[in-house]
Amino acid sequence: MYPGTFTITKPNHPAVIFTSTGEIVTYKQLNERSNQIAHLLTSCSLKPGDVVAIFMENLPEYIDVAWACQRSGLYYCAISTYLQTNEIGYILNDCKPKVLITSDYKYEVAKAAVEMADSVTSKFIVGDSKESFVSLAGAMSTFPTTNIETEVEGSDLLYSSGTTGKPKGVKMPLSFGEIGTNVAIQFLLSALYSANEGSIYLSPAPLYHAAPLRFTLSMHRIGGTTLIMDKFSPEEYLMAVEKYRATHSQVVPTMFIRLLKLDKSIRERYDVSSLKCVIHAAAPCPIPIKEQMIDWFGPIIHEYYAGTEGNGFVAVDSYDWLKHKGTVGKPLIGKVHILDEEENEVTQGVDGSVYFDGGARFEYLNDPEKTKKSRSKQGYSTLGDVGHLDKDGFLYLTDRKAYMIISGGVNIYPQEAENLLATHEKVADVAVFGIPDSDLGEQVKAVVQPIDFALADEGLENELLEFCRQNLSHVKCPKSIDFLPELPRLPTGKLYKRLLRDSYLGKA
Repeated sequence: MYPGTFTITKPNHPAVIFTSTGEIVTYKQLNERSNQIAHLLTSCSLKPGDVVAIFMENLPEYIDVAWACQRSGLYYCAISTYLQTNEIGYILNDCKPKVLITSDYKYEVAKAAVEMADSVTSKFIVGDSKESFVSLAGAMSTFPTTNIETEVEGSDLLYSSGTTGKPKGVKMPLSFGEIGTNVAIQFLLSALYSANEGSIYLSPAPLYHAAPLRFTLSMHRIGGTTLIMDKFSPEEYLMAVEKYRATHSQVVPTMFIRLLKLDKSIRERYDVSSLKCVIHAAAPCPIPIKEQMIDWFGPIIHEYYAGTEGNGFVAVDSYDWLKHKGTVGKPLIGKVHILDEEENEVTQGVDGSVYFDGGARFEYLNDPEKTKKSRSKQGYSTLGDVGHLDKDGFLYLTDRKAYMIISGGVNIYPQEAENLLATHEKVADVAVFGIPDSDLGEQVKAVVQPIDFALADEGLENELLEFCRQNLSHVKCPKSIDFLPELPRLPTGKLYKRLLRDSYLGKA
């Protein structure tokens, strides 16, 4: 199914509601507007398999454009609004879109970036026309609201955030199946998370990120309503749950932490009883944080481990997680293998690189070497994470392999210290990574964003260091702690750790 299906059965049902403005987009409006844009893209000589770049904040037109591409057999490259001109230029040159669609807010950056790319032949803007950027509303208004002649399924073409290097595009092969063909996430929403036509899905993250974009479009295949926030704010999130009676939502662990840091009186002010399923992913969640969220929201917390690459999917509900605390679950798509440095299977409980077998095939756009490195000698594929399996087949993640610290010959994964420090009452955010050490090779460094930056002194540093030593092996503990007013996180909640680590490498 897809929006056109529900235009017939319930045309005035809200497909999308933007919580900051209250604007409602019905299924009829979404279907007609995406049809007009599909005709517009066809008039730009785009054919199935071509690429459209989307560079804008969370706006109603974002969903219109995505569905226009999806129903036209096109790839739509959703570009992070966090990126700067040269980074966007790199992506444009890499995926070679024929069309770029931006917003008035991002116009100056888009204008500079598009000058670095020669593939873009048509440029549109949400707002009034500016120089060579044509108003999207004006351009699409001349086209019919009926379907284009041949509708086939397209796909997103998403780039990694670049937190460990240059971003790489994940390109999935197109099936060119008839529009309305079931997709994996639609099945997961229905079968695993019990979403249906009456569901109301709250998305607090940017639409350029894989999970918010894919889950939002999949909700439109089911016939539910999606609530889109401009950006995450803990109290505004609770307000949206209560006001719209949200039934489903997807967050990242950082959002859990910020919700829990709210004053208890604020947390208890809002009714969250409508929630039936809250899904989290994208980063490890500290065990005490998840325990507190289950106590607060109830056993409705679901976790999954997967990547943009779609090569596997591991999931766990609250009940199994409470029996296997710290797990990310069992595989539902693909089989998990844990391999050592020689790419041989390790024994149960031993950490190694996490590989999937039997999931979707993918390639990194224009980077056959990176694609090759993601494969084992058996043909399994990896996202670059380290973990182990327990006796019951549940997967536990240790950290990303790229973040491993080697100190005095000992392998240390910083996630353990990060998870611990995040639970301290005076810590708002934390990053742990390795920095050069003339004696040990690397030492463990922590950078903390305190709840109150006025408390950021030697006394707080000593308190946090002692907190670590009381709960972790000393070799895993930071040797020192620095403080910042705010850590560099992407709007998705993902920590931009490379920026922090590189600043210390520069000093060294």
